[in-house]
Amino acid sequence: MAAMTDEGRSIDRTRPSIARVYDYLLGGTDNYAVDREIGDVFKRDLPGSVAIAFANRAALVRAVAEIVTTTDVRQFIDLGSGLPTADNVHQIAQRHAPESRVVYVDIDPQVLVHGRTLLAENDRTRVVAGDVRRPEEVRAHPATLELIDFERPVAVILSAVLHHVNDEEDPAGIVRYWRDQVPPGSYFFLSHFRSGDNPETAEAEGILHQTFGRGRWRTDEEIASLLDGLEILDPGIVPAPLWRPDDADGPRHGGGGQEITVWERLIAAGLARKSA
Repeated sequence: MAAMTDEGRSIDRTRPSIARVYDYLLGGTDNYAVDREIGDVFKRDLPGSVAIAFANRAALVRAVAEIVTTTDVRQFIDLGSGLPTADNVHQIAQRHAPESRVVYVDIDPQVLVHGRTLLAENDRTRVVAGDVRRPEEVRAHPATLELIDFERPVAVILSAVLHHVNDEEDPAGIVRYWRDQVPPGSYFFLSHFRSGDNPETAEAEGILHQTFGRGRWRTDEEIASLLDGLEILDPGIVPAPLWRPDDADGPRHGGGGQEITVWERLIAAGLARKSA
């Protein structure tokens, strides 16, 4: 059965949604039985895989905080933002700099419905119905133009989205488009499923393809190549828990302190800057 949003977009409750499965894995409630069924496959057949979702989210939180506290960037475009959860990009940024502005972009109609809550509570936030594979449409959207000044640096967020873009859909071209649209001093945060050349990676990638008909796990080198033309900042493309961990987390490199799991190694993160 499909429910209709106020905008006339259909929410199909019989087909799993990437955003809703992710919401379920993070402990959210904005999902349906079909999404929980897929989420339970990961939980049952790939024990520990839920750690991927949490590791990714934690890296995003750290990256946004890093950008807003160490640079003058105060505008963000979150591509493939997913369902609102704790510590959304605007909440993190505005906690440190209330003037920060955020445009969320997603194709999932349920994400757009929940985005109205963001609009209602915050006049520096907009939600755009758009496909990350058609960046020109997102760039030209009135809501984007209303909030984002492309003459000033922008932080482009690509959190756990490009691994859902197949090679033939040119994920590097998506990044290249936004690189060309923003001025020097802009930042790009990227997180991506990381090929581990192990049984866990192979099985997880198989489930992703079987469920959604798309998805591509890439090596660190392939992930880095998506940021071609940008300066990848320290510590580079690394497993998400190793990307600038909070001091409170203790060491996360296996040499003492808190070890990271094989599952946490299956999501990589990196931050890049447009220098010129």
